[in-house]
This record gives sequence, structure tokens and C-alpha cells, in this order.
Amino acid sequence: MAANAIAIALTSVYFCILALVAVYGFHRYVLVFLYIRHRANVHKPSRHYEPDELPHITVQLPMYNEDMVAERVISATCELDYPRDKFEIQVLDDSTDHSADIAKQVCEDWAKRGVNIHYIHRANRDGFKAGALQAGLKTARGQFIAIFDADFVPPTAILRNVVDHFTDDKIGMVQVRWDHLNRDASMLTRSQAIFLDGHFVIEHTARNRSGRFMHFNGTAGVWRRETIAEAGGWQHDTLTEDLDLSYRAQLKGWKFVYLPQYVAPAELPPEMISFKQQAHRWTKGSAQTAIKLLPRIMRSKLPWSIKSEAFFHLTCTIVYPLMVLLTLLLFPTFISQDLFKAPLKFHPLNTVLFSVSLFVLATCSAGTFFVYAQRELFGRVAGWKTLLQLPFIMALGVGVCLNNTQAFFEAIVSMIRRRPAEFIRTPKYGVTGKRRFVALREPPRFNFSKLALPIVEVAFGCYMLSFIVISLFHGYALSTVPFLAIFAGGYLYVGFSSLAVLYRRHREAVEQSLIVPVEEPVAL
Repeated sequence: MAANAIAIALTSVYFCILALVAVYGFHRYVLVFLYIRHRANVHKPSRHYEPDELPHITVQLPMYNEDMVAERVISATCELDYPRDKFEIQVLDDSTDHSADIAKQVCEDWAKRGVNIHYIHRANRDGFKAGALQAGLKTARGQFIAIFDADFVPPTAILRNVVDHFTDDKIGMVQVRWDHLNRDASMLTRSQAIFLDGHFVIEHTARNRSGRFMHFNGTAGVWRRETIAEAGGWQHDTLTEDLDLSYRAQLKGWKFVYLPQYVAPAELPPEMISFKQQAHRWTKGSAQTAIKLLPRIMRSKLPWSIKSEAFFHLTCTIVYPLMVLLTLLLFPTFISQDLFKAPLKFHPLNTVLFSVSLFVLATCSAGTFFVYAQRELFGRVAGWKTLLQLPFIMALGVGVCLNNTQAFFEAIVSMIRRRPAEFIRTPKYGVTGKRRFVALREPPRFNFSKLALPIVEVAFGCYMLSFIVISLFHGYALSTVPFLAIFAGGYLYVGFSSLAVLYRRHREAVEQSLIVPVEEPVAL
């Protein structure tokens, strides 16, 4: 009886966790529905500024040790199509290496050509990016503040395309869609592009045009300066200062506009460690923002439609630890039922539920979400072709669960202790198109703190491989093997890719070699 009770309890816990994950999966269907229903609600300016009344805009370029991309973003910004007497550029550089000299020299060169550009260097990183943006506001002259991260290349017409939407005094921020300079460099960058396209095509459009809250993405957007001030300014108690300020501003009644028809291209992390660092920061910051603002949102007098969407938006990071728990519970819940002699042992419903759960979890909701986004961007053929990439995309999503679970719990600890977390920048390579680079120049990385997570990821992959062997050998739940392979492949791919990058960085540091671009065709 005790064995049966344990088995039933484990199965119950498994399906309770699965139900929670399924709810967030179902929410993706809701976003697709909202997108389809409201995509025609395109925001149009109430009027257009006359040439002589165009407002003054300050363009802020926050950067930190960006030697590979500093010149590119500064030069692109200096070439913006906007009256030279109506905009200024602030290069907010917190660099501690030679990239500060590069950025300063580029600023001086453009200043000699008549561009109103200011190089602002801080001796410390107080508040990190949020601190730099807030410090820049002290001397900014603009009525509006445009922000571009160092890995972006602002299109020349971006300010012209955006500014007229601020003729409505209620509009506090306008965001444009991200594009990707190195989308086709590898399967990793193609998968990241599909992830982000889903966010920018479906999520942002659905939320904004249905009247729900959306958020500024930290870059490629323009703020009304008054909005920033009224919302409390840039704060650095979370790692997603953009998400934090966005919700505080909309709680104050400001409206946001999303313009997916205009794009700003940027670089995707081309190797695994950089990708995981970025995902870690986004996950941790989102969880911190949820802890900070969700109680205030739920106590507000906002409509339930806005509150419910904000809840799913801010709490979606909980899916990562739930996925890890599901992985760990697979063996005691299903395979070891022979040991416990549970009543579900020979019941066909057991296998059916297991198969269906993995199918829904691994493909359906995310597949619909990503395929529809690609269809909207590139047409029906591209949408259907995305189906061929779904196994890899799903595997990558599973593989980063441990990385993001760590970030989730770090967020909880940091908010309890009220200690601001360090903002760890995503390394930039200056890559475009299909050009590949060897690993970044970094200090040696072979130490336990850096190796621990990739080793655990590989162990999880081996753990999942054991299920495939057991399933094939005993003929147990054979229909689940393809999905088990996705889980195993995801953990193994992320783990071994991380170890490979760490090894290359270590080797380069030992050899004291410089980064060298390698032009080579990319295998499809």
C-alpha cells in the first residue's frame, strides 16, 4: 500500500506540474488569437509635425567594453536622417578597457564633421545600464529620448518614422521591431531569430493593439522624456530596467505604440555562452520585475484583461523550473512504477497520458506560435518551412532550462536580500550575414564555477538518453521516444556547446591570441 501511495503521489505531482506548464502553453494560443483579432488596429499619428516644429531628440548609446561594435553604432547614429539642429547624440560609455579610446575617437571625428555628439564616460558602473541612462538625462536636451544598444545599427529614417506618433500627448513610448544581422549564420542564430520573431511579431502586436500592456525592449525605441520622469526614472533594482520602467509608466496612464512595420537590425549572440548569458539576464530580470511590480498591478483598478495578461507576461519565467522538475520526475513517475508495483503499471491510459503530455509540451503551442510568426513575416512557405526547424528549436528551449532556472532562483534571492544584481553584458562580435568568428578574447574559463552548469546539462542529457534506451529495450511508451530525443538532444547540445566555447576561450587566453574573423560558408 505504501508503495502504491508513493507512485500515485508522484504521478499526481507530475501531472499537476504539467497542468501548470500547459496553462502557459495555452496562453500562447491566446496571444495568437489576440494577434489575429486585432492586427488591423494599426496606430496612426493624430497629425504630422511640420518641418519647423520637429521636436528635439536625444539619442543615447549605452555601451560597456564594446570595441567590436562601438564605431559601427556611433557612425550609423550620426547618419540619421533628422535635422542636425534638432538632435544630439550621447555616447554613454562605462568601458574599462581600450574600447573607451575607440569610442571617444569616433565621437571626436564626427564632432569635427558638425554632428552634435557628446562622449560621456563614467568612472564607475553605478546602476549599470540603468545608471548610465539616468545619468545621461541630467545633461540631455531632448524632449524625446531614443535608445540604441551597441549591437544595433539604427536605420537612417528611424526617427522620422517614429516621431509623428508623439503628436498624441498620451503616447509615452514608441517601440520598433528588431531584425537580425546574422540570422543565417548558424542553426543557433536561426533559432534565436525565430524565438525573437515570435515575441516581436505575435506578442508585442497582440498586447499593444488589443489594449494590454506591452514593454520597451531596452533598445530601438523612443521615449517621451516626461514619461520617464513621471514613472520614477530608470531604476536598477532589477536587471530588466526596460520592463520595469515600462510597467511603471503604463500604471501612470501613459500609452505605448508598437510599430512592427519599422525595423532596427541587431546582432544575435553567435555562440552558446553568450546566448545563455543573455537568456540568464532576461530571465532573472523578468522574475525580479514580477516580484517588484506584480502586487501593485494586481491591486490596481486596471481592467481584468490587462491584469491577467500582465500576470502571464511577468510570471512566464516560472516555466523553466517547472520543466526541470518534469525532467527529474520522469523516472520515479513512470519508469520505476515496476518497482513500486503501482496500479497504473499496465494501464494503457498511463502511456497515452505520457505521450500526449510530451506532445503538447514539446510541439503544439510553441509550434503554432513560431510558425505563425514566420508566416506573417516571410509568407506561407517560410511558415511551413519553420516546421522542419521545430525539433531543434524545441530542443534549444529545453536545453537552456537549467540556465534559466538558476536565473529564476537568483532573482528571488536578490529581491529578498534587496541587493542589486550585477548586469553582465552580452558579448558582441560585430558579425553580419554568414560571417563567423572564433571565440571571444576572454580570461581562462576552466574553473568549477564555469564548468558546473554545462556538466549538469550534459548529465541531464544522459539521464534522458537512459529513458530512450529503457523505452526501446522494454517496448515501453515507444511513442514518446521522439520527444525524449528532443529533451536529450537539447540538454546535450547546450551542455557540450558550452564546454566547447569555454575550451576555446581558455585556449585563446593561454595562447594570448587575438580574435580573427574567418570567412567560410555555413553548412545548412
